Amino acid sequence: MRHEFSDVLNDLIDYFLLADLQRLKRFQDDHDLPDDLAHAFTHGDSGDRAVLEGVVLPLAGVENLPYRIIFTLDGQSPALLEAGSSLRHRRSGYILQVESGAVLLFTWRLLQHFTNKTLGDVLARYQAPERPMIELENGWYEVQVLAGAVLRDELYEPAFEFVLRKTWSRPAAGDLDVGYRYTLNDELADSAPRR
Repeated sequence: MRHEFSDVLNDLIDYFLLADLQRLKRFQDDHDLPDDLAHAFTHGDSGDRAVLEGVVLPLAGVENLPYRIIFTLDGQSPALLEAGSSLRHRRSGYILQVESGAVLLFTWRLLQHFTNKTLGDVLARYQAPERPMIELENGWYEVQVLAGAVLRDELYEPAFEFVLRKTWSRPAAGDLDVGYRYTLNDELADSAPRR
């Protein structure tokens, strides 16, 4: 199964994050972190811990482009590995815990004022079509991240793809570079293979 969302923007900050927001809120509460999670994550080890514990998956180096976001489930072959796609990054070893039946892709700005009200507002906005949120069975997932370009409607679109595989128990996080930069430049579409 595959879910795709087009024209997803990064709010002019070079980050995307993937998480179950309610799980992230519980992490914030359990560790008595401030409403400014962005500051807490960048001025201590709580951000690294959140990644290693499967609370949040960060994508650094995201340039200001419209992206196609793809979630690939149930063992389906990734779109970025199909003929005609251009793969630039492929990273394994991420884990993600889902507790509220959904994960969503969001921008760094949400972390700057992460309160119950903000959380409620975001979840309400994400009920609209074409928001990068999918429903998932609660539990643990191994996640592989791919980045590059996919061909859609005869145009190459910069894309991030999350390949999620459910596991029966908490998997061990791989040897992760938490600050790895998923840079895709403007010339990506021009250099993508042609059919």
